Order: sequence, then C-alpha cells, then structure tokens
Amino acid sequence: MIDQSRFQEIVREASRIAFSHWPGAGHDLHSWDKTPGDPVSEADLAVDAFLRRELGRLLPAAAWLSEETTDDKARTGSDLIWLVDPIDGTRDYVRGRAGWAISVALVSAGKPLIGMLAAPAREEEWVAVAGQGSTLNGRKLVASTREEFTGARVPVDHLPGPDSDLVKVEKPNSIALRIAMVADDRADLVATLRWGFEWDIAAATLIAREAGAHVSDAFGKPLAYNKHDPRDFGVLVCAPGIHVAALQRLSDRAGTSRPPK
Repeated sequence: MIDQSRFQEIVREASRIAFSHWPGAGHDLHSWDKTPGDPVSEADLAVDAFLRRELGRLLPAAAWLSEETTDDKARTGSDLIWLVDPIDGTRDYVRGRAGWAISVALVSAGKPLIGMLAAPAREEEWVAVAGQGSTLNGRKLVASTREEFTGARVPVDHLPGPDSDLVKVEKPNSIALRIAMVADDRADLVATLRWGFEWDIAAATLIAREAGAHVSDAFGKPLAYNKHDPRDFGVLVCAPGIHVAALQRLSDRAGTSRPPK
C-alpha cells in the first residue's frame, strides 16, 4: 500500500491549487468549452499536471487515466492505475459555486484501493481505504440505512412526476460529491442513466461502499475499473435497504434510454 499520509498531502495541495484559481474566492479564471456545454479551465489543467507528476513520484508503477489527459490504452496492461478527475463539477467551479471536488482513486485489478475527494470550497475532505472504512474530515462515515423507498432523499434539481414520492435535497454539480452524500447520510439515493466515466466515480463509490452503501451500475451489476472503454452505463448508490426498489424504478427507463456508446 502507498504512503497514505503523503497521498493525502498531494491531493490536499492540488485542492489548494484549484482554490487559488476559483472565482468563488475572488480569483480571475480563464475557462473555455472543450465541446459545447463541456467546460474546462486553466485550473483543471494545472491540477491535472500537478497530480500526474506527484502521484507518479509516489507510485511510479501505476498507470494513469484522467479526464484531462489523452487516454493511453497501454494502461490496461497495468495492475495499478490512478483514476483522476482534477475538478469534478467544473460547471459549479467556473461559476463560483461550491459544488466541485478533486477526485483521486488508486485502482488495482479493477477495484479501488484508496480514494479521496477534496472539496476546499466546502471545507470537506473525504477519504476511504478498501476494508478500512471511510471518513469525512476525520469523522467515520455511516451511510444511509433507509428501508422505505418512498421518501428517499435524492440530490437533484427537480423530480419528474413519476418520482414525486421522493424528496429533493441539495445537488452539487459534482457527481462524486452527490455519491458521497449517501455515505454521510445526507442522501439515500443517487442514480444516473447515462454513460459516465470511471474517473468521475471511482473515489466516491469507494467512499460510499466503505460507509455501508450499496453500489452498482444502473442494472445492478458491479462496477469495474481500468476497462478498455472507461465507461459504465449509469451508477446507482443507495442505502442497501432500498436497492431492489431503486432498480425496479430504474429498470424500464434503463432498458429504453440506453444510448449507443
């Protein structure tokens, strides 16, 4: 296992770099769209470069996959890989909102070993180690234990009619932070029905799982990492007692809405 203290120091320093550019703290920021509606900023690139250099020094044997780096498929031949989203929730970041985080996970044989989310605008540091639990600012996390699906708390902007039996709660732009909310019993359910990238969820799903949440894709299957195509269709993170009901709610939509890769 890596030096966990040094790992956290590196991610913490990356969060300071991001915060030093964040408009919400009064800083000027240069940002642009990679594609329409998909923003990136100078901070994304600075954090990405810093993490690649420092994590590479920490564990030279590990491969690399990041949202802001060209994917080298040679990574699939490595047992160890860093999965990194330098700023998850860039839309909130560039608008000066607090719903963003730096997401870093170390994966071995397709499973996360250690993960960290640093959200300096929220003064939150989430950490998990496989088999050792997860924490928020040093406090042990215990995920939602809800047993009844109706009334489940979901971090969304709005609830469509068929889901009016659920309860809307705060929704940060970062999917990683929304998943972490289940780990901290601030939400009972996070579900997506779209293709999503491994770097978005690797750290957060480890944090949620280690807190006791149930984690799967939109069809109830286990998630795997460092695949040739680093995507999964949907993610479902929830209290174990409502997982079956959540899958039933998603099943018809998942089957009809699944777009081609």
